[in-house]
This record gives sequence, C-alpha cells and structure tokens, in this order.
Amino acid sequence: MAELPKSIKNLIASFERLPSIGPKSASRLVFYLLNTPESYVAEMARSLLAIKKEIKICKQCFSVCEGEICSICGDEKRNKKIICVVERAIDVMAIENIGGFNGVYHVLGGVVNPLEHVSPDDLKIDELINRITDDMEIVLATNPTMEGEATALYIKKKIENLGKKNVKISRIGSGLPMGADLEYADQATLSRAMEGRREL
Repeated sequence: MAELPKSIKNLIASFERLPSIGPKSASRLVFYLLNTPESYVAEMARSLLAIKKEIKICKQCFSVCEGEICSICGDEKRNKKIICVVERAIDVMAIENIGGFNGVYHVLGGVVNPLEHVSPDDLKIDELINRITDDMEIVLATNPTMEGEATALYIKKKIENLGKKNVKISRIGSGLPMGADLEYADQATLSRAMEGRREL
C-alpha cells in the first residue's frame, strides 16, 4: 500500500484531534482541502490564527469577545438583574439565536465532574456569586445531564447561603430531554426550555 505524504498525514492527525472527527472524516476533510483553491485554504488559516490572537474572554461574564467586555454585557438595554448561567460560550450563542432573552450571561467554563477531576474551584462559580445582588433572577441553564444538574444544585445552595433578598433561582424548562446539549437543540425546543424555566 502506498504511503501518504507526510504533510497529508500530519494534517489528518491534526483534524482527528478535533471533537467528533474520526480518521475517515479527517481524511475526507484533508482531501477536500487539497482540491480547493489555495486562496480558500489561506483564508481559513488566517481565520484560525485570528481566533487565537484576537479573541479574549469577557471580564464580566467570561464569554468570548474582541474587547475587554462583550457586546451583551456592554449593552445598556440588557436587564442586568437576570443572569443566565451556562456551561460554555457556545451556549450563549444558542440562547441568543432563539431571541427573546433580554438578560445577561455567566459562563462557568464547564460543569463539576469528579471523574474528569473538575471541581467547583475550577469553574467561574465564585465569580458568579460575586455578581449577585438583591432582587435578581438567576437562570441555571446548564445542560440537562447528571453533571449539569449536580452543578445547578451546587450553585443553588451557594446562592441560598448568600442571604440576599428577593433572589429567584430558576432552572430551564423540560423542553430539553435529559442528556441533551444546548448547542445541538433546535430553536423551538430551546425556546420552550427558556419559557418553561421553573424556580429551583
């Protein structure tokens, strides 16, 4: 069997390191790029470098942005008294795509997962607690997985121990099945989940 050129093998190996990309998918991507114009590949390479050089983490909500503060945190029309707590920055995009939510966000950076050695101290939970004042609603929109539910309950207890007045803690509704990820939910399902959020 003929040996593939080293540059092709290296790129296949790089693609295989991406989530949900196996050897066959990686090979297809490489051979697709091999048959595209060099200008397209150059543009893709520039875009990949740009996200590492230009993208920062918002100092308030820990989502992604190009400045110190993201456009959502910087929007004066947003209701700062409602904070939607999500696992990752991609979940912010999923909720924003459905429209209708006028609050702000807080990105935890994951969920509590002892099997993967992720503890509450590894997440932006303390930073969330520091944002909470009287008369707020905290919408816990972690994914409906075992880890997501456990993280939501942990945060709920932390908030309750604060002793702040009129802080409502809600959980996204049952529009999402157990074990689902926000980023893969369709807009109608995610919309129902946000509308059906319940007090936790």
